[in-house]
Amino acid sequence: MEEEYLVVDPVSRQLSTRADKVVTEAALQLGDRVTTELTRYQVEVRTHPHTSLIDLGDDLRHIRHAVAHAAARLGLRIISSGTPVLGQHTPPPLAAGDRYAQSLATFRALDHEQTVCACHVHVEIPDLTTALAVSNHLRSWLPALIALSGNSPYWNGYDTGYDSWRTLTWGRWPVAGPPPYFESAAHYEDLLGRLLSSQTLLDRGGVYWDIRPSHHVPTLEIRVADAAPTIDDTLLLAAAVKGLAGTALTAVRDGQPGPRPQAEMLRAACWRAARDGVRGQSIDLASGRLQPASRHLDQLWNIVMPALTPDELTRVHLTGRHAAERGNGAARQRAAYRHRHNYLDVVDHLVQQATA
Repeated sequence: MEEEYLVVDPVSRQLSTRADKVVTEAALQLGDRVTTELTRYQVEVRTHPHTSLIDLGDDLRHIRHAVAHAAARLGLRIISSGTPVLGQHTPPPLAAGDRYAQSLATFRALDHEQTVCACHVHVEIPDLTTALAVSNHLRSWLPALIALSGNSPYWNGYDTGYDSWRTLTWGRWPVAGPPPYFESAAHYEDLLGRLLSSQTLLDRGGVYWDIRPSHHVPTLEIRVADAAPTIDDTLLLAAAVKGLAGTALTAVRDGQPGPRPQAEMLRAACWRAARDGVRGQSIDLASGRLQPASRHLDQLWNIVMPALTPDELTRVHLTGRHAAERGNGAARQRAAYRHRHNYLDVVDHLVQQATA
């Protein structure tokens, strides 16, 4: 898994441009598993590969505490939120590196509103044909994952009205959002070749679809989720992806094709999920009608649960029940704000949640 955090000043609660210093400090403990991201406000980390959610949780706890302690030694804090709560400089200061400079030259002001943080789940599937077939099966579950992981209601000091504003911001990239339905590996390679030759992509790493075969490790990467506020929230997302991918692999091996919702309706369903989260309405891709988002999530867990181990099921039941009571990360950010109608409280809430 990969997580991205924002670095904040504990007094002003504003973003800090010293993320590179936090990375250097945290690297003393984490090595190359911690790095910079597009802006100088962000830190990116990655776990070791795991087969158990329990072991993954231990790894995440070690990483988050290492980064939080590194930030604290510099007089800073970290938060795990899909977007900044308070205002940021526009354009933001970009991290050093040729690729970031090339991105700015190519995509211009698009880079100026990408101070956003995500949570990526990698599933090992070394064979490209199988990975694309699994992607085809997972596409229709993207709205449910967006709703479950929504944790970016605020942008520049105001409430956007969305549970996942990051989804809308990230969707501006030319190759982003739900991936196409791929007929074959040749179909995928041909499309990638056209996107590269038309200079729509800088390189294969610039494919920002919500699901994509990784360009550097033998995995299928599910990258639709906001950065999760707590370790348990990250594990709940990991459980959902693990269960969906395991079920999809079985279907692929049995020769079952993935569902093919209309691309326009899938995009609309993702938009609705980003707006309403887990407590509003979702779009039924089969009928095109609205249904309670809670019903859609029940359908998700009915698919996921049989693919998990007994220990993982126990963990998911406990975490899932707690999340259902409190809502997703966006609901909890708004609850923190309502206490005194103060955005500083939201930042403090996120600082506390980051190592919870």
